[in-house]
Amino acid sequence: MEAMGLPSAALDRRAFLRMAGTAFAASLGAGPAFALARTDAVFASGYMGSDGRFGIAVLAEDGTVIDRTALPARSHGMAFSPATNHLVAFARRPGTFALVIDRSGQAEPRTIAAAQERHFFGHGCFSPDGRLLYASENDFDANRGVIGLYDARDGYRRIGEYSTYGIGTHDLSVSDDGRFLIAANGGIETHPDFGRTKLNLDHMEPSLALIDAATGALVERHALPEKLRQLSTRHIDLDDKGRIWFACQYEGPRNDLPPLVGHFGKGEDLAFIDLPEETTIGLANYVGAIAVNRREGLVGLTSPNGGRFVVLEAKTGRVVRDEAVADAAGIAAAPHGFAVSSYDGRFAGRRADVAWDQHIAGLMPQR
Repeated sequence: MEAMGLPSAALDRRAFLRMAGTAFAASLGAGPAFALARTDAVFASGYMGSDGRFGIAVLAEDGTVIDRTALPARSHGMAFSPATNHLVAFARRPGTFALVIDRSGQAEPRTIAAAQERHFFGHGCFSPDGRLLYASENDFDANRGVIGLYDARDGYRRIGEYSTYGIGTHDLSVSDDGRFLIAANGGIETHPDFGRTKLNLDHMEPSLALIDAATGALVERHALPEKLRQLSTRHIDLDDKGRIWFACQYEGPRNDLPPLVGHFGKGEDLAFIDLPEETTIGLANYVGAIAVNRREGLVGLTSPNGGRFVVLEAKTGRVVRDEAVADAAGIAAAPHGFAVSSYDGRFAGRRADVAWDQHIAGLMPQR
């Protein structure tokens, strides 16, 4: 298997301060400044405030909110480039904006508008050098997923698109060396004329695609077997061996117990993890987010439907933690294990006056 590792997880506090600069640190109040001085990691997450407004927050490892940036509407996933210190929040499907936040404070936030007859699918990633932003998008009239290409050196001008070789594209990642893009094609047809309605649950086409980042050519496409056609492949992360881990949401009968997590590598078939029945039942046929802690060799899963937080040993797939977390939302690798958030405002045990959204972004690669 060819190594294609993806950078993810927490930002070292000292690196964060070096990138953000002294002006950012000086702008913080006493509480956030104290939290930043003590934390070992920094994260970002979308939220809805108690006033119903949306934003992106930067948080310390203990859940203290360090600062906030307003958004025009609800976001979903995020992309961060350590090379440029840019954080991008993508609108929730079928939204048509992405907001670029310069974490160094050298530029005001910039809004990227979706191209005509496209909308964002809520996820994206940067090339390793930060020069390109890739966004998962819907060519809704043609019912196909595409990857929008944006030039970060030229005001995030859209310079083209690649096919994802599937429909209902959701999460999107890039290999450490920048050679490959990985698209999770959930297989569900949607159209903005029908809001978030799923239009093809009786003939879904879930797949995972490996794409040449230089040309957009298809390298590999892994369609799910016929018996799992209602298993939507939604979120992905990569481990230190370059293995691509994927998490699924099932659209079939509630009493079915399909596999919900698996992995593959370049040149390999899909391999599903045989979770204990009680764990599968606890996940309620819905994994909302997945994260890999490379340093500790762990894979974390959250399920808002089941109110569960599950940790697997990456090498064996063995469940090493399975616990109840009501309204479990985002997950990201932390210096020790995982940071987990919830829709009712909890992050690492601290409750804020916001509802956290489904994903957490670490603001630097793991070391």
